[in-house]
Amino acid sequence: MTTTADSQDTQRFPDIYDPDLYVDGPIHEIFADLRHNDPVHWQPMPDQPGYWAVMRHADVTQVSRRPDIYSAEIGGVVLEDMAPEQLEQSKNMLLMMDPPRHTTHRKPLAESFQAKVIGQMEARIRELCRAIFTEAAETGDVEFVHDVSGSLPSQVVGELVGIPEEDWDQIRDWAEQSTSAQDPELAGEGGYRAGGGLSDMGVYAYQFAVKRRQEEPKEDLASLILAGNFGDGPMSEVEFSSFFVQLVTAGNDTTKTMLSSGLEALLAHPDQLADLRADRSLMVGAVEEILRYANPLHYFRRTALSDTELNGVQIAKGDKVAMMYTSANRDEAVFGDTAQQFDIRRSPNQHLSFGFAQHFCLGVHLARLEGRVFFDELLNTFSTIEQTGPSRRIRSNLNNGLKQLPIHLAR
Repeated sequence: MTTTADSQDTQRFPDIYDPDLYVDGPIHEIFADLRHNDPVHWQPMPDQPGYWAVMRHADVTQVSRRPDIYSAEIGGVVLEDMAPEQLEQSKNMLLMMDPPRHTTHRKPLAESFQAKVIGQMEARIRELCRAIFTEAAETGDVEFVHDVSGSLPSQVVGELVGIPEEDWDQIRDWAEQSTSAQDPELAGEGGYRAGGGLSDMGVYAYQFAVKRRQEEPKEDLASLILAGNFGDGPMSEVEFSSFFVQLVTAGNDTTKTMLSSGLEALLAHPDQLADLRADRSLMVGAVEEILRYANPLHYFRRTALSDTELNGVQIAKGDKVAMMYTSANRDEAVFGDTAQQFDIRRSPNQHLSFGFAQHFCLGVHLARLEGRVFFDELLNTFSTIEQTGPSRRIRSNLNNGLKQLPIHLAR
């Protein structure tokens, strides 16, 4: 039996689009119900066409593998339809390109993000972590999300790209606004519809590119991109602007979420935190489990390029399709009876937090390295790490992160 949007009864399930539903935490029980009973679920949206929420691991990987059927470029990667001019600008983001254009733009950068190249950054990342923790130790009581975990990725990305140090804090604020635009406390004036921090960062990036092209090339990613051949020659300043926005936003905000949500998960499982403190060989697995258990983004969207069928459901050309990573990462068919449990020894760990197939995250090795070094140095520096109050989550159906985590740190 096949199902269509018209034939689905959506009344028995909560509105999983509603950002308010996520304020108290990821809706894992609802997602589990959907995985078992409605794994390709039609979800209406206010004032716009709804979307198909793809809940199972196998179906999410199937959508990821088929850019010829499910496009990142046609409608973008968020559920809300963007204004035509905003969508056109966003098409220069690697995240929102389909093959062959995606392949052409990704290939010149791939070497710079290889594991052996990123591995050379370990000493510098460790140095940055030690400086951050030295400052945190002087305070003792910190708001961990912004004061600690947000500091590392902004510095790493700033140095990697070649952004002037005096601009790092502003870039970080814009990155947070752009990914947290459904939360009035974080989005700033205008919110998502106005583009949040994307517009301001885009203007900055354009001016940055103009200035850098007037200077001698430097040993950083900006010079590499501006000098690269992306199929028909170098990027224009406008193209670089969109590329910059994605690179900097992903490098800042998702890593901040991994580090802060990761500490919260470890503190909630003190036995495993103690094991990790005693045996650092568990660190690689711990970072992977943090990424699975507390994945930074709930979903990415695709748009159907033709009529198709997914797990017995008829999907029409033009339909929105959301790959629900938060659900797929706890699919019992892949992770077994312990899918809902946190386990730093989990192996294998086939989480989808870095995406899959052509859009597998370009910065995967950098994110993993930052995670491993950050938690290693955190445990090296502090004998006491205590949560002193409740955490607060971002109001968002996209960003699966914290906006407040009060922590006491002592050497």
